[in-house]
Parts: sequence; C-alpha cells; structure tokens
Amino acid sequence: MPKGDLVRLTAIPLLASALLLGGAAAPAMAQQPAPEPSAVVRTDLGPVRGQSQSGYRIFQGIPFAAPPTGDLRWRPPQPARPWQGVYDATAPRDQCAQLPAPYGGPTSYAEDCLYLNVTTPDSARRHRRGLPVMVWVHGGGNVTGAGSIYNAAKLAMDGDVVVVTVNYRLGPFGWLAYEGLENGADRRYQAGNYGLLDQQAALRWVQRNARAFGGDPRNVTMFGESAGAQDACANLASPTAAGLFQKVIAQSFTCVAPVRTEASAEDEGATFAEAVGCAKGSSAADAACLRAVPVKTLLEVFEAKGLNVGPVAGGDRVLPLQPAEAIERGRFNRVPVMHGNTLDEWRLFVSLAYPNPITAAEYEDIVRSSYGAAADAILARYPAADYPDPRIALATLQTDSNEILSACRHQDAFQQLKRAGVPVYAYQFADRAAPPLFDLPGFEEGAEHASELTYLFPGLLGDLNPEQTRLSDAMVGYWTSFAHNGKPAARQAPHWPRFRSSDDVLSLAPGAGGIHRVDTTKTSNCSFWSDLGF
Repeated sequence: MPKGDLVRLTAIPLLASALLLGGAAAPAMAQQPAPEPSAVVRTDLGPVRGQSQSGYRIFQGIPFAAPPTGDLRWRPPQPARPWQGVYDATAPRDQCAQLPAPYGGPTSYAEDCLYLNVTTPDSARRHRRGLPVMVWVHGGGNVTGAGSIYNAAKLAMDGDVVVVTVNYRLGPFGWLAYEGLENGADRRYQAGNYGLLDQQAALRWVQRNARAFGGDPRNVTMFGESAGAQDACANLASPTAAGLFQKVIAQSFTCVAPVRTEASAEDEGATFAEAVGCAKGSSAADAACLRAVPVKTLLEVFEAKGLNVGPVAGGDRVLPLQPAEAIERGRFNRVPVMHGNTLDEWRLFVSLAYPNPITAAEYEDIVRSSYGAAADAILARYPAADYPDPRIALATLQTDSNEILSACRHQDAFQQLKRAGVPVYAYQFADRAAPPLFDLPGFEEGAEHASELTYLFPGLLGDLNPEQTRLSDAMVGYWTSFAHNGKPAARQAPHWPRFRSSDDVLSLAPGAGGIHRVDTTKTSNCSFWSDLGF
C-alpha cells in the first residue's frame, strides 16, 4: 500500500494492556504459616501457595525461567532455580519492561519478569486424566502488556479448563535482532526471537507442571490476540515449538502475514546499537556494550527510533520460514486452528490517529495521499456520504483493505490452512455495542480491535448487558470446547461449521440471530481489493 497520511498499523501498539494495572512485585519466596492444603501445589521447582476462590484456585507470579538480566539479557531463556520453602504465588509479579501505551498505564523497567499465572477450576481435582490447558499470549504490539491483567476465572470454571497466562520479553528486550548477540552458544539462535523463545519456555513449563494443577499436558491450546495471535501463528510455524501444543486460537492477526526478515531486522538492530552508543559490529564485545546500557535508555531510544518488533524468519530453526510459506509447504505444526477477527478492527486506530472529527474533504485528501491512482475507485466504493462520520468511512476501508487485521487476509489464512489439511474454524466478532478499548466521545467504536476480549475475560474493558452476557457464555463455550476436543460447540448456540468455503465464517453478535454464518469475502469487498492489487 502506498505510504501517506493514512494511519499505519505499525505506528500504534496493537493492544494497550497497560490500560489496566499490570501488578506490582511480590515477595517470591516466603515461609508461610500453615497454608491451606487446597491452595498449595508442588511444581518441579518446589511448592507454590496460591489463593482459593469460590469455584477456582489462582496461582500468580510463578517463575518459568531465570531472570533474563545481566549477562542473560538477549539470551534464550534459562532454567529457573529451585527454591526452599513455599513460594508465595498470591500476587502477580512485575510486567516486563515497557513504556506506557497511548491509552495510559504504568511504565515498567523490570527485566526480571518471566512469570506466569495459573487459574484452575475446583473440578480439576475430580478429573483423573486432567483438564485441557489453555495458554494465553497477551497482545500489546509486542511492546506492552502483561498476562496478569486477564481474569481467566470464567474460562476455567465454565469451560472446565486450566488457564495459564504468561509474560514474555517485550520491545527491544524481546525482539532486538543484532548480529553481535549471535556469539558462542548463542550462534544456534537467530537474534530477535527472544519473546518467542520465552513463550516456548512457558509451554515447556506447562508440559512439566500441568498435572500438578489438574491439567493434561497432552491437550494444550495456545491462544492469543493481536500481537499474541501473531506470535501464536509464528509458534505454529516454529519447529522448536513442535509437540508443545495441540491446538491454536489466533484472534485478530492473520496467520499469513509476513514477519520480519533476518536482514531487515538485523539492519534495524545495528542502527539501534549505534543510537545507544555501541558499535554496529558482530563481536562479543559489541554485545557486552549493549548489555551495559540502562533499561530506561533502551526503551526510550527504541521507541524514538520507531523500530519494528515481532518474530524474525530465517537464520535458524526457531522460525526458518515465513509462517505463510511454512503453511503452504506443509512445514508447520499441524494442529486444529480457530482463527478470526473483529468486524471493525481499524476503528480503534483511526480514533487514536484522528481524535477530532474530520470533514469529507479531509477524508478524500487522506485517501488520495495514501492510495494514489487507486483513490478514485476506493472513494467511489467508500464514499463519505454513506457513513455517519468520515472517520468511520476511513476505518471501514482500512479494515477491508487486505491489511494484516482484515477479513480478506484472514480468509487467505483460512483457505491456506484448509488446503494444508488441518481443521479450521473461522469467526468474526460483530458486536458493535461491545465495551471499547478506548472510548472516544462522539465516535462509534463498534466492534473495534480487541473488543472481543471482555467476552472471554469478563470485566477487562467494561460490563456486559444480559444479551452480551449470553454471547459471552456462548463464546466461552466455543473456545473451551475447542480446547477439549478441537471442535467448538456451545449450549443453546448455533452449530459452528468447519471451514470449507468462504461463507463458513461464524459471525458472533448478541441477540436473536446474532450468531450466524457470513461470507466475509463479500462483506469486506475482497474481490474489489484484490483487483486493485491489495
């Protein structure tokens, strides 16, 4: 797409998880007087004490890897050390180092952040074979967020699943690709995939410890939204993730989107190193220079430079191929996939880029400066007069325009996964009255990016009315039944068909008839955009 004034996806973090409190540090190892037996679980590193709630138990801030600090900064995650006594898992630990998102939220300078949280229903203690485990990878553009802000109690109790939410290194700490970091034993790894390796370390922790919490390590579903979906798709294509999960749910980021290449990522890494006063080199001394730079400086320079984040394809066996190529060639982890987006993805980003109303003339100028020769056709298909606000017109065309969040690119992923022979279940969240991530006065957010999250993690963005609560019940049923057996189904809710043609997409909205099949290639004008070369 031609560059211009149109808001770009890469300019805005995909999910400001920092909107909610990420949790403060808590004492890691503390001797506790006579803890409740029901709230103590023995892990492979020692016992942990969580909290018993009505219908579930929650264990927070459990280390799944050693602190990636000092000489371990920009290295693959290393094993955590065993502890003496009972580990206090009654409060979350620090979120990974990050600056505040546009929506507000705390800054964190913590590198010691590789912790996870486990929510397990009381029913887990009655299942001999163990319940399915769902491992949540949070969104936030791979630069912000934390696993601890997601309340998984409803998923766990209503769906009879164990839910694990994880932290992983963010921004420059998780995704810096710099040739100097590939020395010694680290030559085996492509620099820039530390966040991905953290997620795989958390999945390996699940393999070792799921049974202690009532889970089945042979039935793990990895699910994530936005950047978390991008990472889930990358893990789908990663040979080093083989066997760590049996199903994937990717929400609002198409699995056929390109990720960074080794060459482009390392070019940016060299530029970043020079900006913080280190050489553009490839030696261990150059890496040592970077490891000595303060956290605050790294975060601020990384943001000021507007550098890219996310998985890197090429260079080693962590992600040797682009996800789309891996799926096309059948060289991916062949598991059932649930995949989809929201109806109005781009309304979030347009509301942030244009908080004040724009005129129809300004809308036309934005489209012309961004789409060049294609502008006349686009303006004819998306005239400002057809929408209550020119910003809605702008958001609609961007949501449709074959970008990485669009229904058209998701259809590409559905089709490609189907051709690869794995079961695919496609959806589009369509509740235009959903609590928004960012509520802009005078702007209709609709079913914007991230708006489905409150239906899986109640209270995250706001309260639901009775009809929306029924939709939430159905969605939790669909998501957790998929975790159980790879086939989404919910009580008193319509059948969800396996994806075989473009109209096998389940639209999710409240009310009578709100859940129904839809052909998103038609509703998003995919043929129109394809004819334009998008």
